[in-house]
Amino acid sequence: MTRRSGHCLCGAVRFTATSWGSFGVCHCEQCRRWAGSALFAADVAEGDLDVQGAEHIRSFRSSDWATRSFCGTCGSVLWYRYDKGVDGAGAYEVCLGLLDDANGFALKREIFADKKPDSWALDGQHDRLTRSECLAMFGSQSDGA
Repeated sequence: MTRRSGHCLCGAVRFTATSWGSFGVCHCEQCRRWAGSALFAADVAEGDLDVQGAEHIRSFRSSDWATRSFCGTCGSVLWYRYDKGVDGAGAYEVCLGLLDDANGFALKREIFADKKPDSWALDGQHDRLTRSECLAMFGSQSDGA
């Protein structure tokens, strides 16, 4: 596995991990408002994210199944974490734009693909799940991700 590192805009929060998986893109309204666009994020296994500057991290529970974290100093979006009681609980979706080297990732899937604005599109062969499919996967009917 490849050890990768990254940090927020101001450098107050830094992290490393080795369990990087593929990446996905979320088009739900919450992610678009939180990240200012679609959320491009890579999977990191629970317990593998080594964080420095944790005192700068702010988080909020945004749905029945996840918590979103950001740097309290510069506001950079950091990661989306699956909460307990959900398949894959404890895993992270770390924003690709924070990585020192974001090369070499494979796009696995787009979620909430039917909510994507018509002004952008991602090419290639990958799964594209609708809002209904995503909510069924997480067992919730709340809006967003």
